[in-house]
Amino acid sequence: MFQNMLDVAIVGAGPYGLSIAAYFRRQGISFRIFGRPMDFWLAHMPKGMLLKSDGFASNLYDPEGEFTLSRFCAERGIEYGDTGIPVRLETFSAYGLAFQRRFVPELENNLVSGIDRLPDGFVLQLDTGETVKARRVVVTTGISHFDHIPDALAHLPSEFLSHSSLHHDLEPLRGRKIAVIGGGSSALDLAGLLHQAGIDVQLISRRAALNFHSKPTGKPRSLWQQIRHPKSGLGPGLRSRFYSNAPHVFHRLPERLRLEINRKALGPSGGWFSRDMVIGRVPLLLGCALERAEIRDGMVRLHLRAADGGARETSAHHVIAATGYKVDVKRLKFLGGNILSQLAAVNGSPVLSSKLESSVPGLYFAGMAAANSFGPVMRFAFGAGFAARLLTKAVSNSLSAERQPAIRVTQPVAHSN
Repeated sequence: MFQNMLDVAIVGAGPYGLSIAAYFRRQGISFRIFGRPMDFWLAHMPKGMLLKSDGFASNLYDPEGEFTLSRFCAERGIEYGDTGIPVRLETFSAYGLAFQRRFVPELENNLVSGIDRLPDGFVLQLDTGETVKARRVVVTTGISHFDHIPDALAHLPSEFLSHSSLHHDLEPLRGRKIAVIGGGSSALDLAGLLHQAGIDVQLISRRAALNFHSKPTGKPRSLWQQIRHPKSGLGPGLRSRFYSNAPHVFHRLPERLRLEINRKALGPSGGWFSRDMVIGRVPLLLGCALERAEIRDGMVRLHLRAADGGARETSAHHVIAATGYKVDVKRLKFLGGNILSQLAAVNGSPVLSSKLESSVPGLYFAGMAAANSFGPVMRFAFGAGFAARLLTKAVSNSLSAERQPAIRVTQPVAHSN
C-alpha cells in the first residue's frame, strides 16, 4: 500500500521545519524537507533589525539541545545574553543556517508548487518538475503567505504600496517620503531603521499610545517577583508562562475562549530597544484610523480619522503596511482543491487535533497556522521545540501501528461428541 512512499514530507525550512526535521532524523523517520532555509528571516525582515524575543527564547531545537543560540554565539565570538542583549537579525539568520547544515543536511532548496491527496497519502509537485509521494505532510511555511493589507489600502498599485515583509533592503526607499502604517514591532522596527538610514518617514497608528517591552534592569529579582512575574519564552507573567509551557492544555480550552485569547494576547508592542529608535525621532500620527487612500499628483494621500472625530490628512510617495499577518489556509496556493474542500477551518486557521493533525488525515500544521489550536506560542520560534517533540511522538506512534503485523483471528473448530 505504501511502497515507494516517504513517511513524511516537510514543507518549509524555517525554525519549525528545521527543528521538526532534526527530531525526525534522530528518530529514524523517513522524510524529505523542502524550502529555502531561514528564507523569511533572510529575505523579508529589514537589515539591522533586532529580535524582540530574548536570547534564551530564540533557539532552534535538536533532540539533545546541544546547539543553542548561546553555543553558536560562543563559537563565533558574538556577544550574547539570555536576557538584556538583543539578538541581531543577522546573528539569528546565521545561526539558523548553521543549525541546518549540522542537523538537516538533506534539506532540498526547492519549493513545493502543489499538494494533492491520494487514497493512501499525498503527492507533491516540486518547482523542479519532480513528483514526490508521502504518507504524511507537515506544513511549516510560517507567516510568509499571510501578509495582511487593510482594505483601505488594497486598491493601491505596488508603486505606491507594499507590505513590510518586502523590505529587507531599505536602500530602494531612499529619497522618498515614506508612511509606515501600524503600531506593532514590525512598524516600530521599520520606522526606526528608516529614520536611522536618513530616510524621510512618519509612523501612523490607530493606537493612541505605542507599547514597548520593559528594559531589563539586570538586577536580581526577588522571590515574590519571580513568583508573580515568572520568566517565560514569551516574556514575564503568569499568562505568558502558561502560553509558553502548556500549549497542550491550551488546546483543551473551549474553542471560543482559545480564539478570544489569540485575538487579544500579546498585542502589538515593540522591543525595549525600539523606544529610543522611534520616540522623539520619528514623526508620529497616533490615534488616527485610516479611512481611505487616493493617488494625487504622484503621491498617496491618506485620509485619517482622529479619536476625537476630527479629520486628518497626510501624504507620502510610498506607503508601507506594517499591519501584520492573518492566517487563511486558502492563501496556501500549493494546497490542492481536493484538500481545501475537506480541510476544516475556523477564522481561516485549520482545526487541529491534539497531535497537530488537521481534518485531512495525515496533513499536519505547525507554526502560526496552529496558533488558534495551541496558543500564542505558535507565533514565535520558541514554540518549535514543543511542535517538534509532539509531531515526532505522533508520527512514531502512527508508524509503529502501521508496521505492526495484523493478528489473524481464527474461529475455533467445533468437534462433535
